[in-house]
Formats: sequence, C-alpha cells, structure tokens
Amino acid sequence: MQSDVTVVILAAGLGTRMKSNQAKVLHCAGGQTLIRHAVDAARAIAPPERIFVVVGHQAERVKANVADRGVRFIEQTEQRGTGHALLCGRDELAALEGLLVIYYGDCPLILPSTLAQLVERQRGSGAAATLISTRLKDPTGYGRVIRTESGNVAAIVEQKAATREQLAVHEINAGIYCFEAGIFWDGIRELRPNNAANEYYLTDMVEILIHRDREVQDFHVKDSNELLGINNRVDLAAADKVFRDRKVHQLMLDGVTIERPETVTIDSQVHVGMDTTIEAFAQLRGATVVGERCRIGACSIVADSELGDEVEIGAFTSVANSKLRNGVHAGPYARLRMNNEVGEGAYIGNFVELKNTKFGAGAKASHLAYLGDSEVGAGANIGAGTITCNYDGVQKHKTKIGEKAFVGSNSTLVAPVEIAGNAYIAAGSVITKTVPEDTLAIGRARQENKEGYARRLRK
Repeated sequence: MQSDVTVVILAAGLGTRMKSNQAKVLHCAGGQTLIRHAVDAARAIAPPERIFVVVGHQAERVKANVADRGVRFIEQTEQRGTGHALLCGRDELAALEGLLVIYYGDCPLILPSTLAQLVERQRGSGAAATLISTRLKDPTGYGRVIRTESGNVAAIVEQKAATREQLAVHEINAGIYCFEAGIFWDGIRELRPNNAANEYYLTDMVEILIHRDREVQDFHVKDSNELLGINNRVDLAAADKVFRDRKVHQLMLDGVTIERPETVTIDSQVHVGMDTTIEAFAQLRGATVVGERCRIGACSIVADSELGDEVEIGAFTSVANSKLRNGVHAGPYARLRMNNEVGEGAYIGNFVELKNTKFGAGAKASHLAYLGDSEVGAGANIGAGTITCNYDGVQKHKTKIGEKAFVGSNSTLVAPVEIAGNAYIAAGSVITKTVPEDTLAIGRARQENKEGYARRLRK
C-alpha cells in the first residue's frame, strides 16, 4: 500500500445486459459482490481514505455493501460516460497529488499484484499514463488499442465508435489506468462528448495526452481471464469459476487435501488450515475459518462459521454462523443453524439440529434431537428423540441442562425449564418444572396393561 496512490473505482451503472433489477456490481462471484472484490484489490495499493467508489444506480445499496472497508464515495447521479464519472469527483480528487489509478467495479478478477505492477511501471517512467492491455480471441464489446507504426499507443477506440478496420484489432484496453494525477486533471479539461452517444469517454484522455506530446505506455497482461469484465450472467459464471479454481489451487499448495477439487465450492475469503481434508461436493462459504487436521464431509455446507482443529463434519451436514471448538464431531446429516457454540470434543450425531445453543465440552447428542435456545453443560448426554419446546407461539424461551446430566430418549423439555447437573430424565418424559441436581425426573403416565384388549379390537 502506497500513500501517494489514489484509486477511483467506476461503479455507477445498472448493467442492462445483466437483465436484472439489481446494480451489476452487487451481483456475486466467488462468494462476494463484484464491488467488494474491486475494493479489496484497491486496498493493496492505496489507503482506504484514498479509495473512491463512483456510485449512481442503487447508490445507497452499493455504499452499504462496502461501508466496512472505510472507502469514500463520489455521486454520479446522471451517467454520461466514464470520463464524466471522474469529472463528478474533480473538486475532491484533484487536490490529491501522486498517482491516479482508475478501473471498473465490474472487473473483479484483477489481482492486487497486477495493480501493484501497474503502479510501479508508471512510477518514474516519465510517461503521463500507463494502461493495461491484453489480447482476446473475441474482443467484442471492448475498446481497441490503436498503435502508431512504431508500436506506441496512439488511441483507444470504443467498440461503438470504431471503424471496420479498428474492430479487426484483437488487442483491447482493459479499462485499467494509472495516470500522473496532475497531468490527468490538467488534461481532462479538454474532454468533450464528441461521439454518437454524447458521452465523456475516459479513453479519449489517451488521445488528449498524446496530442500534448505526452507518452502513454501500456502494460500487457498475458492472462486475459484476470481482466474479464462482467456484462451478463454468462460472464458472471465464468468469473465465479475462475475464483473457485484460484481458491482450491492455492489451498492445495498450502497443504489442504481436496478430493475431486472440480466439485467443491469454496469462497474467496475462506481460510483452511494444513492437513485438513475436504471431500467431494463440499461447500465452504462466507467468512468461514477451518482449523488444521479437520475433515469436511462430502456434500456438507459450512457457512460463516469457525471450526477449530481436528473437527469432523460428516457428510450432508449443514453448519451456519456457528463456532465449533477442537475435536468436535458433527453429522452426518446434522444441522447447526444460527449462533451455536460447541465445546471441545462434543459429539453431535445424525439428524440432530442445534439453534442458538451452547453445547458443552464432551457433551453428546448422538441422534434425532432438536436443541433450540439451549445451554447444555459439559459431559451431558442427550438421548435420541429429545426436543426442547422453545417457542410458545409468541416468544422463545431457554432450556438449561447442567453438566453430566442424562436426558433419556424421547424426552420433551418445555421451556423455560432447567435441569441441574447430574440429574436424570427418564425416557419418554415431558418435563415442565425444574429438576434439581442428582434427581431422577419422570414425567409420564403409569403404564397399564389390558389383557385381551388387542384381540377384541381386531374382531
């Protein structure tokens, strides 16, 4: 990060080709919105207070999406081109000396290292600006890089303004620039909407600078995937695949075993420790952190959760917004949803659901249970078929189960209720009152056998 670099990210458009009522930069790829990817890349080369996002369509939603990044905003209430976007922020931006980097919010795949190379290429080069170029087999939709006979950059021509000969050029402008800030703000005064769309094109700055006998150089990037702009849902899916491929590749290099890597879905911001194994079709979403020597079972989904070391998530298990300490086992077919904390070495078996529950160290719920709005003490045992009745139709209520308590199978715990430590609940009981420590509670009708009744009923 360099304190003399200012970054402007263009994100004011709706993106009509997305066929969506949502602003283009709010669509997601790799587990984050496009604008968050763009802002995160910018933070590698500039401090947050010198990163500006140009907003227009759904401005408040775009602002809210990146507000936690500490960046600033420029309002472009009327979209009249990329150059106009810069003009909207001229009063504030022109006061910032140094280098000015400009790129689009719908180009999420640009690597921070590439932006850093762009800045270093410009710094001390003597050129007025450096732009990123690449070659595409199909350059449709992109501005073409037009060169002089000697090979220098002569102009950038937008697709809709290009001649037939210019459209045949396969070298495109990626829309990522680094300008000497003072030269840029002096030159932009000459920018005019001299085109069929009556818009101010940022690309015209190249020609303006060249006419002023200023050099414009290019920085050629071979991997065109990095410069992919998102215009429609097909592009969005392609970008998502690149993010996924990058992520699993890096994780495997970092010591994570991924079985069938082409099948898993891992978001960009996920962290996974060494010697963890991720089985086929697993999904790790959001801000998930997985420790070392874990196993994430096939077809399981872990979202916005923290897993300690040696945690085992069984197949087809769902974990969301939860924290699992070292050595926890959950699944297969378990569901941990919303605000769970599971203590070290605890066991949550098949078809067990937890919601807003603190589950103590070494506690067990081996199968077929629902624990909602609960506190379960260390070493407690929850029998199969146990449920906490936490909702009375109006409010949620809490169930407290003490350390080393034993809850028999098919018990119904009607909250609010407390079962003290070392207490026993007989199987099939309905518990509505406090159970003291070391007490056996039985909440069921006495069994009565009626001999011969079944025979008479059949007749």
